[in-house]
Amino acid sequence: MDFDTLLHAKFGTLDSALTDWNTLVTNLEKLEKDASGGLKGAAAKADWQGVNSQVGRKFIDKTAGEFGDAHTQATSIRNIIRDTLGELKKFKTDLEGEIATARLQMVSVVPSGKNFVAKAMDGDAGKDVKQSTVDGVRDRIDGILRSAAESDSSAAKVLRALVDQAEKGFGDAKYADRDQAADAMRTAEDLAALAKKDPSKMSEAEFDRLLAGLTKYSGDDLFASTFAHKLGAQGTLDFWSQLNDPNSRDHAADGKRYDQYKDLQKQLGLTLANATQSASPDMTRWKFDMLQAVEKPVGGNYGVSGYVVMSNLMRWGDYDDDFLTQYGGNMLAKEQEGVRNGARPEQIWGYHGGGLWPHLNTTGTDFGFDPMTGYMKALANSPDAATEFFNSEFIAKDTENNPFTRDTDSNGKKGHIGLSNFQYLFEEREWMQEEDSEGEDSISGKNYMAAALEAATTGHPAGELPTSATSVHSEEQAKLYSDIVKSVSEVPSRLTDNSFMSDSMGQISAEYMADIHRGLSPVTENKDLLYPVQGAAAKLGEQDLTRFMYAVGQNPEGYAALTVGQHAYTAAAMEYHFAHPEAFVNDDRYTPTQNMEVAISDIARNAGEIQGTLGAGRAYAAELDAGNKDAEFNDAITKAGELGESLVGIGVGVGTASMVGPGGVIVGGIAETVAGEIIGSLTEGMMKDSSGEVIYRNGEEIEATRDSTFRLVEKAAQEAGEKTDSPSPHIVALVGREAEIGFGDAQDRIRDFVDGVGVPKALEKDK
Repeated sequence: MDFDTLLHAKFGTLDSALTDWNTLVTNLEKLEKDASGGLKGAAAKADWQGVNSQVGRKFIDKTAGEFGDAHTQATSIRNIIRDTLGELKKFKTDLEGEIATARLQMVSVVPSGKNFVAKAMDGDAGKDVKQSTVDGVRDRIDGILRSAAESDSSAAKVLRALVDQAEKGFGDAKYADRDQAADAMRTAEDLAALAKKDPSKMSEAEFDRLLAGLTKYSGDDLFASTFAHKLGAQGTLDFWSQLNDPNSRDHAADGKRYDQYKDLQKQLGLTLANATQSASPDMTRWKFDMLQAVEKPVGGNYGVSGYVVMSNLMRWGDYDDDFLTQYGGNMLAKEQEGVRNGARPEQIWGYHGGGLWPHLNTTGTDFGFDPMTGYMKALANSPDAATEFFNSEFIAKDTENNPFTRDTDSNGKKGHIGLSNFQYLFEEREWMQEEDSEGEDSISGKNYMAAALEAATTGHPAGELPTSATSVHSEEQAKLYSDIVKSVSEVPSRLTDNSFMSDSMGQISAEYMADIHRGLSPVTENKDLLYPVQGAAAKLGEQDLTRFMYAVGQNPEGYAALTVGQHAYTAAAMEYHFAHPEAFVNDDRYTPTQNMEVAISDIARNAGEIQGTLGAGRAYAAELDAGNKDAEFNDAITKAGELGESLVGIGVGVGTASMVGPGGVIVGGIAETVAGEIIGSLTEGMMKDSSGEVIYRNGEEIEATRDSTFRLVEKAAQEAGEKTDSPSPHIVALVGREAEIGFGDAQDRIRDFVDGVGVPKALEKDK
């Protein structure tokens, strides 16, 4: 900071700028409230159809979010300007005070170029001034100028970094003042320099400082992008590979921090994920550099693959979608080349077993030899990237040395086929054998793949509950779910041999319950009126659904999710049609109740068929295990209550705009809906069957499942009539009979479609 500039500073322009930013923040706050409460609320209540259901609503949600980001960014900029302006005014006052004090001490302070000169006054006035007094004046003024320069330059640096975070729109970095933002960037630079050191020479104190800093700041946008940029793409790979190199005698903190490596891995991963969301020139370059760096072994020709290193840092956080899809596409291209040359994944990625090999995953689920495992976990956190990735082509039919052949027309001859990424990973890939920290076979690779498929088909991160926004499925999401159902139907062992994937399959299917009802219904005309879907509908057939649901039903979590999803949807659909008796059939030759019977009958019949299929799968699993798993199924139903409440709260697939308020919140509360009461009866064990047993608790006996289904379906019809002030004992009696027909249909379909395999009371081995 120039001496003369600060001494004669005029802050009028900066004062005006601060006033303008204050006004902007106030206005943006109002716009944010209007967007979230008005625009987004209206969108949630609107009856979206066609392309608008997939594009329009998503656009409005994103636009409403941009208003929030704009308000956040403007507030941070205002805070930094306000803080810096206040400091600069104080520094000017301090400077004027020092000059006045110096004058009393007979010391003159005058400009000299960009600097100043302090000296004793000329003549008798300054003849007794000591040099120490002059030096004191000079040092204090130097300190003021250095502080002012730091305030000014750090503010400029922080403001530029804030604006660079988003290429389009606004960033969501939030800072109370300039110091908070500047400290984050300064800490990032210090920790990046520390991580560049030889990890084997890192002391315990340095390790602790690195871990503590990443833990504190991993969610800070400016810290994350600064840290990643300063460490560099290659530096990131070098650090994590060297830290876990078992061939080195020395390790970080003399090996006294091994138990904290998993925490460091997580916090480093979260930091990098956050950093990739930045659109700054530095991070754009970092992402480009990383895509190049992972193509080479880390540490020389015999080092571990860069993909293996980076994928193990991808298990946490939400990575930038474009970066994630480019990374995965490049990685699969490398694997495809290896597969065409006859290599297996462990050969492609450099692990040959035996000897010392870096355990780059420290969580205990697996050792991190397979880069696909960590990448699948990353996709599970990034739904849009997952959807694009799984629907992308892995190999074309006419690719040279294509090793994939099938008999696609049942003529006994196999021909080459093309595969999507989903088909390759789910149906063809030979996943690397790994162990967990207990020495057991690891399931993490395929388990994370199932989670990634959950994100890809539902639009929300795996393990999270659906919302009104994610319930509107795109064409790509719906197509992928159809592909999953068909794939399991073709070869059920793809799922039953990996039953740990069934929890994700059940969750997905619960969110596609309207699509499942459509697939089972014999109705051909106006099916969209019978089973309204806001968004694209998956194309599903009865045979594929039967085989798929039968496989999912053999797993406790899969069975519970589908059961809860079915009853939530059935109850909501019944309430919808009771409230709109002519929504499906509007024939003036019949009464509204008679018109409504057609819709209610189809819904009840489908409910019976779904539960009959799931119940048969559960009964088969119970027989195989001599009933020992029955308690697991019961416990899973209880735990699925939260999913059921979420499905009720957004009226999944029912087009229940008249039932919900802003944001998809049920007017009057979830418990006030028919579906809410049904889910409570199911998951809280409030209802009992005719034998006095709590419903669905005796899954080994198929008759108990049948009775439980009828009771809940009848209760749904009864409650729907009462809630809409149009009770109909006739329809209540009717739905029980229709559900029974559907239940019987399920047994017939299983015999027809499952070829006798796993039919309760007629167990056979898989052929």
